[in-house]
Amino acid sequence: MAEPPVVQTYSIVACDLEAGQWGIGVQSKFLGVGAVVPWAEPHVGAIATQAFANPRYGPAGLALLHEGLSAEETVERLTAADDGRAERQLGIVDSEGRSATFTGEECNEWAGGRAGPCYAAQGNILVSESTVAALAETFEGNVGSPLSMRLLDCLDAAQAAGGDNRGQQSAALLVVQRDAGYAALSDSLVDLRIDDHERPLEELRRLYDLHREVFQRE
Repeated sequence: MAEPPVVQTYSIVACDLEAGQWGIGVQSKFLGVGAVVPWAEPHVGAIATQAFANPRYGPAGLALLHEGLSAEETVERLTAADDGRAERQLGIVDSEGRSATFTGEECNEWAGGRAGPCYAAQGNILVSESTVAALAETFEGNVGSPLSMRLLDCLDAAQAAGGDNRGQQSAALLVVQRDAGYAALSDSLVDLRIDDHERPLEELRRLYDLHREVFQRE
């Protein structure tokens, strides 16, 4: 059986503690990135798993955060138990806004991450470090906007800085907030996926604008 493709990706996991929101924005040269990378639960945390992604990092990581582990402790626990960690990339923000990012030494260049209060940004197979820097600096400089819009702005800035060196294909935006989803019966405030598109970030923003018109959540 052939090995699955690498999730050639840049992402940002983040939270707005005042609003009670946690989320992920991600773009990739990969089919349907939203089905693999983003995981989040309100008042627990947000996780992005990518590169030679281990999707089990999502539910397993949220379970560890539920137990009270910090973002850094959760990264350490997940990667220590994974023989494939050298090819993994991972970003986590926990319930208190603490963050951590991990890039295995065998991830394809350019690969790396940057973490700060309430966010972790990471990417692999990028044109340069500038992509991750754009994610981080845009988030840091855009305080006051709704988390969903901040994440979209971060993705756009990262693409403008070079993005994935193989191009674009898919993107996703996931933001959770307790009882803020459909009919107050879901925690998914925003859950949008562009699975295959020449300009996925443009399409993601179009759908987000439509989502706001229909659901008037923010």
